[in-house]
Amino acid sequence: MEGCTTVSISPANFSWLAYTQLLDSALPIGGFSHSFGLETLVQDGRIERPEQLKHYIEAMLFHSWGPVDALAVKAVYLLAPEERWPELWHVDRLQHVQRAAAETREGVAKMGRRLYQLARAIYPELAWEPLAGAMQSQRCIGTHPLIHGWISRQLGTPLTTAAEGYLYTCTMTCINSGLRLMSLGQTDGQRLLAALLPAISAAWQAAAHLDPLEDGYGSTPQAEIAMMRHEGLYSRLFMS
Repeated sequence: MEGCTTVSISPANFSWLAYTQLLDSALPIGGFSHSFGLETLVQDGRIERPEQLKHYIEAMLFHSWGPVDALAVKAVYLLAPEERWPELWHVDRLQHVQRAAAETREGVAKMGRRLYQLARAIYPELAWEPLAGAMQSQRCIGTHPLIHGWISRQLGTPLTTAAEGYLYTCTMTCINSGLRLMSLGQTDGQRLLAALLPAISAAWQAAAHLDPLEDGYGSTPQAEIAMMRHEGLYSRLFMS
């Protein structure tokens, strides 16, 4: 069209923009359907105010999402270049069974599968083997953090950005759940997210040195119990 200028996008810029799409809270992978135990804690009256939600998210960042989930992202960057596929699938399965609550375990797996299907539709040109074969043969569950790591690496995203980005999505999902469960406005939610950005970076830095094959651990017993109790709630907005 006359008057339009054609702009060439460098691979680095394209990768950054493409990766940002993965962080969109509106990404249709089912995150809006899960509170991962937060609904139980709100109904119990244990989380009622923004500062309580902030403390809860910080605990999850440092004691669950960082030292467990983010290590699956790291595992892709560590093991895929050397084609150590059995070890990578082992990390995925190990993390899957560590999630004690059935709803949470299945929720993280479903989100991973939906992200995988979405990304294959958007980026068919990316290398999807041997991940596709491993998922089809059930050697790999394809949980959300591992799929996030796989796509991020394919897009040329640095590990730190990918790991912190995954933790950002966990944080944003939790805040969005809080918006629906609590007396929390949109501005309050954005203020809370901004306040948690340093914690996201710090949580990854605290976990970055850990070995995904040996050191992945979680230590959030109260949250795990809330996740397990969720399926017995009388009324529920969320699937987990």
